[in-house]
Amino acid sequence: MKKQLFVIVSFFVFFGCAHKNVEQEQSREMSTISSPISFEAESQKLQEKMAPDIKKHATPEDIRVMSQAAKDLADILPSPGLSVGERAPDFTLPNAFGQSITLSEELKKGPVVLVFYRGSWCPFCNLHLHTLQSIVPKLKEYNAQIIAVTPQQPDESAKELQEKDYPFEVVSDLDYLVSKAYNLYFDMQPDLVAVYEKFGIDLEVYNGKGRTGLPVPGTLVIDGQRIVQAVQADTDYKKRMEPAAVVAAIEKICQ
Repeated sequence: MKKQLFVIVSFFVFFGCAHKNVEQEQSREMSTISSPISFEAESQKLQEKMAPDIKKHATPEDIRVMSQAAKDLADILPSPGLSVGERAPDFTLPNAFGQSITLSEELKKGPVVLVFYRGSWCPFCNLHLHTLQSIVPKLKEYNAQIIAVTPQQPDESAKELQEKDYPFEVVSDLDYLVSKAYNLYFDMQPDLVAVYEKFGIDLEVYNGKGRTGLPVPGTLVIDGQRIVQAVQADTDYKKRMEPAAVVAAIEKICQ
């Protein structure tokens, strides 16, 4: 029952690029991935799977609170995230194991796909990260990498990595300065926090005491000059950048 309730609330530049130049390596990469997984298709399956539990356990008041919060957020952040052509703010954040990760240093290696997500408690975030795993071999062909940014504590990210074995860095935005700099931060309304808690999601357990703010989920593809070349951000957390779109943006940078 607890597990069922847990997921209900989550419904509502050529710089640094490497090209394929060894036929054998290319063949090996292609054997690992034939085509990116579609987030939209998988998300639809997840929504259909969750619908009966939502109908069974969410009260009309719960639905009203979540719907109103979604509307308010869309009004507050009509255009979340940065725009294509903007310079991405640099940052240094701790990864899941306490090591400092600096965006500008990582960009010396190649393009970065920056993925802001709400936390390991969010099934749609987990699904997006899972679908992005399908393109990691392709990104490596261009020396590109994914860096996932979350407000949750590093120890929570460490648990997540142990369970899901993501092949990319997960860093913690502990003071929300990065999500604010990228125009993605929002404060959770108290009544919505209460609904989350009712369904077993205590954000303070994940983020730390007094920390219930979240980022709007967003994905930015950033080139070696720290220029945003592609972006997707939407207050509807069920909408995410497709893995295929990420690959297309990286290929455009490196062509």
